[in-house]
Amino acid sequence: MAKATITFEDINVTVTVPAGTRVIEISEKVGAGITYGCREGDCGTCIMQVTEGWNNLSEPSVLEDKILRDNYAGKHNRLACQAQVLGGKISVKPA
Repeated sequence: MAKATITFEDINVTVTVPAGTRVIEISEKVGAGITYGCREGDCGTCIMQVTEGWNNLSEPSVLEDKILRDNYAGKHNRLACQAQVLGGKISVKPA
């Protein structure tokens, strides 16, 4: 199975993870500052900035794209609950 490294810049932690893992799952495990309100119905709270490895994440879905636009997110922002790691090297931080 393919592996990837993801760095959470806010806490300066890098971990190796299997491809297919969602960024929010990793963030929770390492204690990074990417917050989320999905379980409380507050979609869009897990917006993160991808500073490296944009192409090493899954493509945004139509729904994710809409939520990012509704929140005036920048070009390199993604929802951590939707972005899946594909491989390679990725760096993220809370938006």
